Amino acid sequence: MAERITDEMIEYVGILAKLELTAQEKETAKADMEKMLDYIDILNELDTSQVEPMTHIFPVSNVFREDEVRNADGRAETLANAPQKKGDCFEVPRTIG
Repeated sequence: MAERITDEMIEYVGILAKLELTAQEKETAKADMEKMLDYIDILNELDTSQVEPMTHIFPVSNVFREDEVRNADGRAETLANAPQKKGDCFEVPRTIG
């Protein structure tokens, strides 16, 4: 492993996570983090040059629909549901003095 976990790093992570750790908890966290980094070093030894990068575990195509231009002038139907209307617009209560 290139870099070992120091006590200062554990303190800093504790501050970032807003945790108050006892001395025993700091030692346990330090050992756990070192195990994680050792495991990552083992994974880094794998040859992944033939593995294609992916963003999803399942094949995904474009999930967005194409934009469709439609006549959206359903003004009469929309205004039929209005509690109050003024001409061809919704009427809303005044909110500023």
